[in-house]
Amino acid sequence: MAAIITDQIRILNAKNFVAGIANANNSYYSFVGLPNPLEYSSTWNENPPAPKDNFDQENDYWDSMIAMKRINSTDVRQVVPKRVWSSGSSYDMYRHDYSRSNTAPVSGSTNLYSSLFYVINSDFRVYICLQNGSSPETPNGRPSLDEPTFVDLEPRSAGTSGDGYIWKYLYTIKPADIIKFDSTEFMPVPTDWENDNDASLIRENAVDGSIKIVTVKNRGIGLGTANVTYNGVPIEGDGSGAECVVTIDGDSRIESVTVSSQGSGYTFGTVNFEAAGIPAGTTSPEFDVIITPQGGHGADIYRELGAYNVLMFSRIESDNENPDFITGNQFARIGIVENPQSAGGSVLTSDKASAVSALKLTGIGYSEAIFTVDSEVTQLVGTGKTSIGRVINYDQNTGVLKLWQNRNNHGFDVSGNRNTPSFGFQLNEFTGSPESGGNVSITPTIGLQLTIDQAFNDNKTTINNRTYYLGMNFSNGVASPEVKQHSGNIIYVDNRPSITRSSNQKEDIKVILQF
Repeated sequence: MAAIITDQIRILNAKNFVAGIANANNSYYSFVGLPNPLEYSSTWNENPPAPKDNFDQENDYWDSMIAMKRINSTDVRQVVPKRVWSSGSSYDMYRHDYSRSNTAPVSGSTNLYSSLFYVINSDFRVYICLQNGSSPETPNGRPSLDEPTFVDLEPRSAGTSGDGYIWKYLYTIKPADIIKFDSTEFMPVPTDWENDNDASLIRENAVDGSIKIVTVKNRGIGLGTANVTYNGVPIEGDGSGAECVVTIDGDSRIESVTVSSQGSGYTFGTVNFEAAGIPAGTTSPEFDVIITPQGGHGADIYRELGAYNVLMFSRIESDNENPDFITGNQFARIGIVENPQSAGGSVLTSDKASAVSALKLTGIGYSEAIFTVDSEVTQLVGTGKTSIGRVINYDQNTGVLKLWQNRNNHGFDVSGNRNTPSFGFQLNEFTGSPESGGNVSITPTIGLQLTIDQAFNDNKTTINNRTYYLGMNFSNGVASPEVKQHSGNIIYVDNRPSITRSSNQKEDIKVILQF
């Protein structure tokens, strides 16, 4: 049995995904993680390994997660491959019938959506190419010389070079969308095209089953009367009302065919010479009548341009009031999580969330203490019971130590191989209320021994009349992760060369999901 899943289901899936993010019952978050990539691979920064997709690896993604940023409906768009207009480049023309047996002449593509039939100009205006100079002498079209810049409703040429190109204006990318959704390889299409007021003129100008272009494949021989133009030549098919102007050259051959009335309702058509009274020649001409997409050009740009990709945007920046994204350490992994839960078990809804634990430390010299990133920190939490974690970040101003705990300190290496742990296989959490035989002592890499501030129960602290917001709620000097680990679905993971964050930098994360 021969069957295909069409591109339309890909477009539908992209639309539904975008709609799912806008659904108030859902929460999507980007995350950063993996502060210790070189333990996984000594060449990680030169050649990050491909992520693995299994449940065990998903646990590792959670274990090495640092913080999350919520993705709102305004942070997601359907996008299409970016094709920047360039003088001297050739482009495919829009056709309704590209296939394996009728490939696009410039790109060689077997379908419309992978062909080069649209461009973005230097002013971020998007156009589709309806005619690329194709003729019997230049069946593959010609180079484009005039940059389209107009915003007319009807298609036309872009200049006076005579390159033969006819362009149709679709939309202009808004400045805010350029910042969020424009990338080197993709460009956004407007959100909610069906109801967008800015697109209303384009939509209303679209006519279902209309005809804009007729190309000449063979000029014929001995046609009509030399140097005569025939008006009102009907285009016949399953629609009605389409007509064209046919010009005969001095050799009694077809010089040009220009659509004068676009008609409506066509899914096929042909130019009827006989009905227009044009005398037949010794060799009949051949034409291609190009059928517009469903609804007409501009009616549904998602379908017309093939918007089956989605770009999700997150901006990570330092936030004095909610410092969940640490500085002074690196991350080498980003990803997307669907519907993670808060520590209490409900769907997470906060703008940001920490995925790691934190300790509020006190003691002489806490402001000079040094905790080396990725080094081990331990606490004796009871007789024969030790908690062990890895340093992510230490703030000498506030005495807040952020750390993470995972299997790597409890009997398994980063590859999942079993080893002998220093403090047993059981993972014990840090605590401000240790059991009998335990204590609250924490020893830095350099400096005097410190202790967990058992009297601290807040999310901010005041030092020398300045208030520092900690971004986490502490109880007895300990803050648990704000997100429940191993909740929700990790739907995207990207291993990348490590980035070390500083307090004065921002990171824009742009994730492309291809459906």
